[in-house]
Amino acid sequence: MSALPAAPSLGNPMLEELGVELVQWRAGYCEMALPLAPRHLNRRGRVQGGVAATLLDAACGYAGLLSAADGVAADAATITLSVSYLRKLDQGRLRVIGRVTGEGRSIYFSSGELFAPDGSLAATAIGSFKKSTTTRAGETPC
Repeated sequence: MSALPAAPSLGNPMLEELGVELVQWRAGYCEMALPLAPRHLNRRGRVQGGVAATLLDAACGYAGLLSAADGVAADAATITLSVSYLRKLDQGRLRVIGRVTGEGRSIYFSSGELFAPDGSLAATAIGSFKKSTTTRAGETPC
């Protein structure tokens, strides 16, 4: 029996600790998923707003990190992020998609959509991100 291929690494300890999975990542696009667990919920048993915002921030940010020219990942920092919550979430597997909507030499803009397990839209975000001009040796982007 052959082993399954390893899932791509996020290179981000906080996202990995949350249990975020990298589903698809290419220049201008990032899709992630999160199987919900009790640690993601607030005291009312709903997804903590910060978890949803983190998912949207990560997908929007990662969407702009890969260069179409060489496929090398850059590093970036969030400048602004605006999140709109559309519905409550409490169980299942969430899916989030980030797309680059515009970019310059060092700043790019992304939009994100967070989907409930039934496929309905649960939250949206728009943000701006600044690419780093340097990455320290041994560091992973984001």
